[in-house]
Amino acid sequence: MSKDSTTAVKRTSPASYLWIAAIAAVIGFAAVYWTMAPSDNGEGIANSPTAAEAKPMAAPTKTGETAAPTPNAMPNEGGKLNSGHMAAFIFKPEPETLGDVSFKDGTGQSVTLADFKGKTILLNLWATWCAPCREEMPALDRLQNQLGSDKFEVVALSVDRGGAEKSQQFLDKINVQSLTLYVDEKAGSSSVLKVIGMPTTLLIDADGREIGRLVGPAEWDSADAVRLIKAHLP
Repeated sequence: MSKDSTTAVKRTSPASYLWIAAIAAVIGFAAVYWTMAPSDNGEGIANSPTAAEAKPMAAPTKTGETAAPTPNAMPNEGGKLNSGHMAAFIFKPEPETLGDVSFKDGTGQSVTLADFKGKTILLNLWATWCAPCREEMPALDRLQNQLGSDKFEVVALSVDRGGAEKSQQFLDKINVQSLTLYVDEKAGSSSVLKVIGMPTTLLIDADGREIGRLVGPAEWDSADAVRLIKAHLP
């Protein structure tokens, strides 16, 4: 290398190298951008199907056979049904058999969960001293009025120590029309059902198995709740 070349290299400052690198990066980015950009006829990346739009193709079948559903066609129960007002509803991985639960109706007659077999029930544990329980009760009453039948019932179970009299006074005060009074003043059902807070509401299928539960108050007469329940009617 000549003396003049050596001198020129020495005179090139670090800042000059940074400018050269920056210019090269801009040129490189422009090349990538124009390569990936959609063409004027609307084709290219912009019109490629997204992951949500892409659907796996079903495998070809022999004549007379039924194609197996693709994964995208399978119902996603939790993702669709426990949303909106039902976002706090937790599905069991599989319907779960419950222990023996007994309580009394407003007349003092003994009742068990087994007595409701054959219909889906929404079992709501509440008490008059529980403010959120009191707030959601009118919605439960409206739900029973809307869906109550030989296939479905809202079972509002009071665990108030004041018993049937105190619980009925509260229901009368808020003008409940459709709910039947059920009472477990010793709260034994809370232990059997592993309830850790109130209100707690369990959706139980026609075979007496728990489908899932929601801890806390909810808008039980909302469209989200009605859709969830109707999906599990016998």
